[in-house]
Amino acid sequence: MSLVGRHVAVTRPAGQAAHLATALTEQGAIPVFFPVLEIRDLEDVTPVLDAAIRLDTYDLAVFVSPNAIEKALALILPRRAWPSALRVAALGKSSERALARHGIHEVISPPLRFDSEALLDLPELTDVRGRHIIIFRGDGGRELLGDTLKARGATIDYVTCYRRSQPKLDPAPLLKLWEEGRLDAVTLTSSEGLRNFYNMLGRLGQAWLKKTPAFVPHQRIAEQARALGLVRVIPTEPGDDGLMAGLMQYFAHGYSNTD
Repeated sequence: MSLVGRHVAVTRPAGQAAHLATALTEQGAIPVFFPVLEIRDLEDVTPVLDAAIRLDTYDLAVFVSPNAIEKALALILPRRAWPSALRVAALGKSSERALARHGIHEVISPPLRFDSEALLDLPELTDVRGRHIIIFRGDGGRELLGDTLKARGATIDYVTCYRRSQPKLDPAPLLKLWEEGRLDAVTLTSSEGLRNFYNMLGRLGQAWLKKTPAFVPHQRIAEQARALGLVRVIPTEPGDDGLMAGLMQYFAHGYSNTD
């Protein structure tokens, strides 16, 4: 029980942190919620509704995140059933669980790494010449997935189904824990979230963050963290399970947030 009494910042968006928080609590840790991304509904949902009408014309639907799944299917499924012939691809166990809640169980998903590169390595996305693919995503984001599929001969339609923004939160509770030497670790699960977190903390918080163990489930986030000056970046395996394993292994060796 290496995490007993450890305060761990959980920076996932509100409503998406329960799984990690529960895992932390079961190990005796104290999750500290500080969402660094706000997921917002669209003001105009017409593009999603139009996509719902056209679903039968596609060969593959790709959801880039659990947010994309929840926001898109909340609009689509009350209006029509998901086409039985339309294959679905997604990234990671959280996305697979989200799809299963909506009755979609046969999902193309990389088994080890949960990123666009891993998805593109799968046989189902290697030869896509002449295929018509729809990608559900948030506003902005990386273009790697769509650009690569286009280069492989597919026709791509993007559908934006939610918007992301930086929350307006007071960092004072985190600063107090840091000042008392009781914020033991932070978990950071996206590059955009990391940038928001850094901006939200202010100069004092940034100074504390740079010295705090930061657990990240992807090398791209680790590189961003080091570029911002964080010196104790611990890459982990993907997903919440990877974060938990990394935290437990790190603190099992007796490290503290001041080592």
